Amino acid sequence: MSKLKNPVLMGTIGGAQGLRGEVRVKSFAEEPTALGDYGHLHSEDGRVFEVLELRESKNVVVVRFRGINDRTAAEALNGLDLFIERENLPDDDLDEDEFFYADLEGLEAKDAEGKSYGVVTGVFDFGAGDLLELKGPGRRPVLIPFSEFSVLEIDLEGGTMLVDPVAAGLVDDKDDPAGPFDPDTSGE
Repeated sequence: MSKLKNPVLMGTIGGAQGLRGEVRVKSFAEEPTALGDYGHLHSEDGRVFEVLELRESKNVVVVRFRGINDRTAAEALNGLDLFIERENLPDDDLDEDEFFYADLEGLEAKDAEGKSYGVVTGVFDFGAGDLLELKGPGRRPVLIPFSEFSVLEIDLEGGTMLVDPVAAGLVDDKDDPAGPFDPDTSGE
């Protein structure tokens, strides 16, 4: 099997469930049970997985794959990431202000004056809201909130997104009466 051209991470196998080869999967789909709706799932090492059965459980979905018939085979899949090809995702189901994470990666973040702050290299959700990782040449990666205040516009066709550098925390607010935060004078 050839590698996927534009892989999208759909879930991660967390461990075996029972004795019949079922596994617990942390699904990254908006609707967790949609994990099997977009065709076969693929691993990074080229294996292909066909979903035979799927049901929701506490914070995961329990999945039975074709060819995984016992607990030993299921345990061997622990920690495996599962991907689909980006083109299998239905664009027509998205609202105007909704995006697949995979589509955001590679966008260049610019302000209204055209200054570049880097390229989106990752999208993360640590529980308090989505964060975009920006990486520019010769710069360390920075995380900015993926919110309507910091990301003002997204142009997928143009490969850019318009950011408010103050709201995104990329520059200091010159109008802030407290002035910029200086960790060296923060009161120790």
